[in-house]
Amino acid sequence: MMYQAGLKLCPPSHRSWRLNNLALSLRNRFLQGGIVSDLDGAIVHHRAALELLPPCHSNRSMFFNNLALSLRDRFLQRGIMSDLDEAIELHRAALLRRPPGHSDRSSSLNNLAASLHDRFLQRGIMSDLDEAIELHRAALLLRSPGHLDRSSSLNNLAASLQDRFLQRGTMSDLDEAIELHRAALLLRSPGHSDRSLSLNNLALSLRDRFLQCGNMSDIDEAVELHRAALELLPLCHSNRSMFLNNLAASLQNRFQRRGIMSDIDEAIELHWAVLELLPLCHSNRSMFLNNLAASLHDRFLQRGIMSELDEAIKIHRAALELLPSCHSNRSMFLNNLAASLRDRFQQQGIMSDLDEVIELHRAALLLRPSGHSDRPSSLNNLATSLQDRFQQYGIMSDLDEAIELHRTALELLPSCHSNRSLFLNSLAASLHDRFQQQGIMSDLDEVINLHRAALLLRPPGHSERSMSLSNLAVGLRDRFRQRGIMSDLDEAIELHRAALELLPLCHSNRSVFLDNLALSLRDRFRRRGVQPDLDEVFSLCSQLPHLSHAASRTDLSVAKSWAASAHSLNHDSTLLAYKTALKFLDQQVALLSTSSRHLDVIKEAVSSLATDAFSCSVRHNALTTAVELVEQGRAVFWTQLAHLSTPLNELSASGDTGTALTEEFKQLSFRLRNTFDQSTEDPSPQTRQLTMQWDDVVTRIRMLRGFSRFLLPPLFSDLQKAAEEGPVIILNASQYSCDALIIYSTGDPIHAPLVITQAAVSELSSEFQLLAEQFGSADYRDELISIFRKLWAVVVGPVVQVLRETKVNPGSRIWWCPTAEFTLLPLHAAGPYKKKRENLSDIYISSYTPTLATLIRARQRASRDVSPQHFVAIGQGNPDRGRELKCVTPELAVVAECLKPVVSSFTSLEDSDATVQGALDALNHNQWLHLACHGMPNQTQPFESSFAMCDGPLMIKDIIRPDWQNLEFAFLSTCHTAVGDGSSPHESIHLAAAMQFSGFRSVIGSMWSVDDDVACQVASAFYGHLVDSSGRLDCTRAAVALHTTMKSLRKKIPLEQQIVFVHIGV
Repeated sequence: MMYQAGLKLCPPSHRSWRLNNLALSLRNRFLQGGIVSDLDGAIVHHRAALELLPPCHSNRSMFFNNLALSLRDRFLQRGIMSDLDEAIELHRAALLRRPPGHSDRSSSLNNLAASLHDRFLQRGIMSDLDEAIELHRAALLLRSPGHLDRSSSLNNLAASLQDRFLQRGTMSDLDEAIELHRAALLLRSPGHSDRSLSLNNLALSLRDRFLQCGNMSDIDEAVELHRAALELLPLCHSNRSMFLNNLAASLQNRFQRRGIMSDIDEAIELHWAVLELLPLCHSNRSMFLNNLAASLHDRFLQRGIMSELDEAIKIHRAALELLPSCHSNRSMFLNNLAASLRDRFQQQGIMSDLDEVIELHRAALLLRPSGHSDRPSSLNNLATSLQDRFQQYGIMSDLDEAIELHRTALELLPSCHSNRSLFLNSLAASLHDRFQQQGIMSDLDEVINLHRAALLLRPPGHSERSMSLSNLAVGLRDRFRQRGIMSDLDEAIELHRAALELLPLCHSNRSVFLDNLALSLRDRFRRRGVQPDLDEVFSLCSQLPHLSHAASRTDLSVAKSWAASAHSLNHDSTLLAYKTALKFLDQQVALLSTSSRHLDVIKEAVSSLATDAFSCSVRHNALTTAVELVEQGRAVFWTQLAHLSTPLNELSASGDTGTALTEEFKQLSFRLRNTFDQSTEDPSPQTRQLTMQWDDVVTRIRMLRGFSRFLLPPLFSDLQKAAEEGPVIILNASQYSCDALIIYSTGDPIHAPLVITQAAVSELSSEFQLLAEQFGSADYRDELISIFRKLWAVVVGPVVQVLRETKVNPGSRIWWCPTAEFTLLPLHAAGPYKKKRENLSDIYISSYTPTLATLIRARQRASRDVSPQHFVAIGQGNPDRGRELKCVTPELAVVAECLKPVVSSFTSLEDSDATVQGALDALNHNQWLHLACHGMPNQTQPFESSFAMCDGPLMIKDIIRPDWQNLEFAFLSTCHTAVGDGSSPHESIHLAAAMQFSGFRSVIGSMWSVDDDVACQVASAFYGHLVDSSGRLDCTRAAVALHTTMKSLRKKIPLEQQIVFVHIGV
């Protein structure tokens, strides 16, 4: 370079000028090419030049300014704060030497302002930003129209105003910034070196205004401006990462409003590109990580891929770790991590996630002190999370704190703020929850006043007016129920009518609004007895079957409410109400994942729905309908695993169209389930569109050949196949009646009325369960016989009488399909237990099935006669927990002796080989299983019921996989494998059921504790009876083999051990 050559020749008096000029040239080359080593050289030479200049020299201010500019440039590259602090001090020194009237004063004002602005962005000190704005205004006044640097001053003032808006939320700052940026762009015509910067800055301001006001034209213009700015920038330019990030952010914002997947996909690709361009130590890396995480989070909300949410959480954590504790953005980062964790909690139910969410919101709140523009938002977020925890644990202190936080948030919000009605509603909702818990009338009065205030802020035409009308009406109805003031109820009815009129027919809240109006009309009918009110109640309910969207949990709850009302009033719509509720239940179960977390959702949804529907159908003499409805509403978790996964596998294998529809269905199901899990005040148009898309894909699947009944419950003509090899007896216990229906291979079911109430069945079940807990400690023969006689007299005896009348021959097989409390009783053991009288086991051979469809599927999976038979015997006598089982080794030896000559291969896993993974691996390679170990039922978390292995529990949730191949038979020589959760008997969640639903066609399990020596004796006798005449094992012989075995041991073992084993399946 000519300046470097000239340095050697110039006299000392001119050396400082030469150094300065060399430094300026190096900086200019850096600004063009982005080579940071040029910038380092410029700083070194500027320092040297300044040292050579006398303190009183007239050009000293210029040298201060030049060094400061280079230091700021290096700070922007490397983020070293000491460079920026020094730049500010140098600019202040330069400004002091450029008083008013100095030709370079505007330049010094601008440069100092820019550096103060940069420091604000790093440290968040508002005084730096306020001073920067005043300095920029002063510089602009000195740069009148026509001044070469006017566009720069317009741009810089706009940028500072924009950042102040982001801190304080003053819209006039943002509007002024946009006008300033437009003015700057006009001065930077095509070809101007800073045009790309002006395009970018105007786009940022428009994006911010979109975020405040929601005008789509602002965000569309922002995206186009960002693209134009990026096209003008060289690939190697130092600002490229920032421009990529800005375009990504605008695409993400547009996606959030319109839901176009290509926008979010492009945003994520741009964010990854940004991170590849940045050095690990870059000061803005944390912000770019945060932005990528936010985009992944948004895509998760649409596509439901859990790995993306997990990655978003991981990246949010990394971003937070890089951010200084005092950084102005820290509260935002805390809030973003909390939002992602809350979504994971809603998906997986991990309470530690929710607890962390609360702590993060608390930390964010501490960083948003009084006066901070986002403090109300933080208060509201923390309150909402505490409400979530209250709904999980019911801890009143969480709800009380949420209420106080909502109050504080509301107090801080300006009366004209666009979110005020939302905050009023949030406080009202929390107070309503507390009223429902504690019944404090002042809470309810305040709820009503808050909803009135919110309604005033939502005038006719407001998108959420219908919700405010409904909320106020609900509060007034609740007050009527407390105080009986008819004017409250009359007003509630009028408000409900007004709310319903505003709601589109396709709105996902329509069922709630229908139900609310119906409940209020029913209350008025009960008070005044006016028939038109009652007629309107059921007229409203009759609209439910015609909902135009996939049913939510709320829709299901409303349909159940209709059924209960119709049943109690003996209305002729009762059966239709039950059919509608069960249809909605089917749709809801289809949207749930196969996670055991959703068992609680199913428990709540099912309750007594299926059994009450059965009872109603029987009373209407609609016996085939009774079978269809009880099948539809029982064991829905298991039904989903089999009923949904198998058709989807078949659909996916049916061709390209089927494969595409399978993926579309899975994605839409996840997205819709996620929407239903997140209760919002007014579902967005995007959510309503999602429900229509879900309905559409289901319709398209049903149009394919062989899939016309996809996700539809089976008809009686299909279910009757369960009785092809013997009658199936459904025992139903409902609050309205107890009944038995006997299904034969042909003809209609036969009804056998049972002269017992559900309460009596429950009492008998409890009596038996208490007795079963004491087996082995004493002889309870007399008490057992008493229970078995009661069972015979009022349940099993009447069924046997019908079986005999319908010519079911003695020695035939029969299948019991019990519901509700009947599932906990040993039906197979019932009998008069008197001389010359036959017990059930003397007449018929009993098996069980949790549902008819389960039995049908087991028969459809019949193995080929020539297929190899691979048998594994797993024994664990020394588990990691529990007492030693001394008979396990002899039991496995007996099984091996019986079967080694018969089967294709026999594997034995015992003690240290009997691990959790070893057992799972064995199930992958064997179709026949004998399992001897401790069975450990878990009544509170039934999916954690388990078999005890040497290294820990083999749980139900490990076993219920849909991909086991050709499983045939399992003998569970363990305790408590065929008894599930007493609180949800409809679901049959126990170890034996898990084995059957995983694919075993035939399973033997136990209803209570099995004696070690009894298990060994039973195994020894049983397997000899399981081999057919051709010398092969036949799982369809299991019931007869068990029956024969137990009969042979009657005189050798106690009564409770004679009946402990039961057979499930074919």
